[in-house]
Amino acid sequence: MELPLKYDFKEAEKKWIKYWKDNHIYRFDKSSKKPVFSIDTPPPTVSGRMHLGHSFSYSQGDFIARFFRMRGNNVFYPWGTDDNGLPTEKLVEKTKNVKALKMSRQDFIDLCTKTIEEIKTDFNQDWVDIGMSCEFENSYSTIDKHSIKTSQKSFIDLYKKGLVYRKETPISWDTQFQTAVAQADFESVDMKSFFNEIIFKCGNIDLVIATTRPELIPACVALFAHPNDERYKKVKDKFAKVPLFNYEVPILFDESVEMDKGTGLMMVCTFGDKEDIAKWHKYNLPLRAIIEKNGKLNERAGKYEGLSIKDARKAIIEDLKNFGVIISQKEIVHAVNVYERSGVEIEYLNTIQWFIKILENKQKLLDAGNKIKWYPSHMKSRYDHWVENLNWDWCISRQRHFGVPFPVWYDKKGNVILADESELPINPLVDKPKGYENVELVPEIDVMDTWATSSVTPQIALDWVNDEKDFKNKYPMTLRLQAHDIIRTWAFYTIIKGLYNNYDIPWKDIVISGHVLAGKEKMSKSKGNAVDPQQVLEKYGGDALRFWSAGSRLGDDLPFMEKDIITGQKMVTKLFNSSKFGISNLMEFKYNLEKPGQLWISDAWIFSKLNRLIKDCTESFSNYEFSRTKMDVEKFFYQTFCDNYMEIIKDRMYNKERYDSEYGKDAHISCLYTVYEVTLCILKMMAPIMPFITEDIYHMYFTSKDKHKSIHISEWPSFNSNLVNDSIEKAGDVLVDILCSVRKYKSEKNLSLKTDVQNLKIVCDEEIKKIIISVEPDLKASTRALKIEFVDSIKEEIKTERFGIGLWITI
Repeated sequence: MELPLKYDFKEAEKKWIKYWKDNHIYRFDKSSKKPVFSIDTPPPTVSGRMHLGHSFSYSQGDFIARFFRMRGNNVFYPWGTDDNGLPTEKLVEKTKNVKALKMSRQDFIDLCTKTIEEIKTDFNQDWVDIGMSCEFENSYSTIDKHSIKTSQKSFIDLYKKGLVYRKETPISWDTQFQTAVAQADFESVDMKSFFNEIIFKCGNIDLVIATTRPELIPACVALFAHPNDERYKKVKDKFAKVPLFNYEVPILFDESVEMDKGTGLMMVCTFGDKEDIAKWHKYNLPLRAIIEKNGKLNERAGKYEGLSIKDARKAIIEDLKNFGVIISQKEIVHAVNVYERSGVEIEYLNTIQWFIKILENKQKLLDAGNKIKWYPSHMKSRYDHWVENLNWDWCISRQRHFGVPFPVWYDKKGNVILADESELPINPLVDKPKGYENVELVPEIDVMDTWATSSVTPQIALDWVNDEKDFKNKYPMTLRLQAHDIIRTWAFYTIIKGLYNNYDIPWKDIVISGHVLAGKEKMSKSKGNAVDPQQVLEKYGGDALRFWSAGSRLGDDLPFMEKDIITGQKMVTKLFNSSKFGISNLMEFKYNLEKPGQLWISDAWIFSKLNRLIKDCTESFSNYEFSRTKMDVEKFFYQTFCDNYMEIIKDRMYNKERYDSEYGKDAHISCLYTVYEVTLCILKMMAPIMPFITEDIYHMYFTSKDKHKSIHISEWPSFNSNLVNDSIEKAGDVLVDILCSVRKYKSEKNLSLKTDVQNLKIVCDEEIKKIIISVEPDLKASTRALKIEFVDSIKEEIKTERFGIGLWITI
């Protein structure tokens, strides 16, 4: 077989992607007796192409899957896409130039479904191109029938357990998309505003409130002060007149009011924030809702009816000024909650929604977090902090078209009618439940929050709805992969569903990745600082991109710098050239390569170093510390193997006849055997991180000897303690120490490294002398020393860096 002149990553990556698919290299074997390693993989949203953050975090997850597959596990690594909900609706509206609210519901749903099918193959290809070893051919979608059935079964189960409820209550609302949102959907942003001091009248007494929301004045239902606040005791049990609107509201007292905040007098409206909601409930205050679902003010706002919130704010401030009831305005910057998808400020509207109970089970959720192993461990504090500071139950209903339907109808009295599990999946807008075919029912028109389905990815992947017995054998899954920004959503919600539906944590371990940074900022398309990974793949290839991704520890953010991708590309080239050099010599050896009767010291030296590396890397990777494995193997490959060992053995490799005659056949066989074993081990340890180049080299020579169809289903190298030898390592280290000093001397003298050394005089103690004599053939060959002489002292000697051996070099 003729070896290729160079490695063409574009040709090779396409070839191996096809080979892996055609040969089902990554297929989960349901009949295997191997231990199952199951991975709950994040289903990416199909609303856009892969970005660099995706390629970064998904590559890290794939390192882990590939490692445990090579460690002898039957890896279950499902692939799915998140296709339902608002992101898909936005994508369809943008690409098809339509508006959901201006189409019939079914027509829009059909358009969404068709669009997903159109884009899905190309969308998945991005993940295929970076070398993901998921089962793409058996993927799920969060809007396919199986996922809908799973999500609906989860809902029915929770309903029967009394863990879900429907209630009319103030709920956080996004006025742009006109839907309820959950607390986890909030994003805190700093916004400029004005702190307005406004006069309310209580008879002849001026009462001043300070607010950033003057547009809510027509929604005011009470003023509150602290019972110990001396400033307001004189107005106890009295009423204040609302400026501009001239209706009266009670002046009440509550210990939660902060006396030193603003004027100490709090305006309660329906609704500005959670404090308003709490006092509305506690004191049974009237409801004066002025904001409609579309963000416009209604008839209760009087002359301001029909204005947007911002326009109403401007107009009301102007009128308050004209009436002389604004004392002051102070410009401020304050944190405001917005809906993360629209960037619009959260409002609170009184609507009917479905909720999952959370607040009553906070401790159970904290206990569940303690049962899961978090990598890195400090990420668990984000989960704990989120649970501890929750203020609301989980609102799971959304006022959208495209999503998983609630399997619910209502009779004339408003009673809930549930579908039977045997009827799932079901669409209440089209279907009726069994036994109610001739009964007039009102279908639930809301759909579930997309997280209500994404939170059952373990149940979807493990086929909970069709094979509950097999599901119980496989649940909980081994591992969850995800980024740190969705701990409060995906991780949190999945833990809830696991506990509530299946009485256990959803996975044993959770691995948290960081973000890609552009400078100091998170890289994102919305900020205009994103790099298209397809451009990186086109220029440098998948292995280079993955090598860069492996440079970050779990949970750490990683700045994107092109020079780091170039380093990965250089690693690809070095692996290819080094392996090709070794293989070319191995191919010239006509006999079966067997372990020699006696390893040469330099060969035994690198085997000892290699086995320490195998031990460390196996432990690191087993704890998901792939970055440490990458760093350690890279260092060993460049320094120990290429720079030193390959230079030491070149003469032995090239001059078989001379070494056979002088030292016996083991001299040549020993170095060939070592090159074969060490190269193969290096390839296997880099295979999870750089799957393409390692597969290419493996098929150049090793597959016929190692007897596997792919390096990715071969065995991870095993640690052999018998090959670790301190005295052998010292001997090899002494050899390398002298070699490095000779090379440095030649370099400083501008001499070729191939320049012969006429005489190498050495000053050392007796122990080092014995060591040098034991490696003298390799030392002479690697330094090109024609003569080695041991002397007691030398003038102007060179000291080696590590062992301080004295040298005098004569060229």
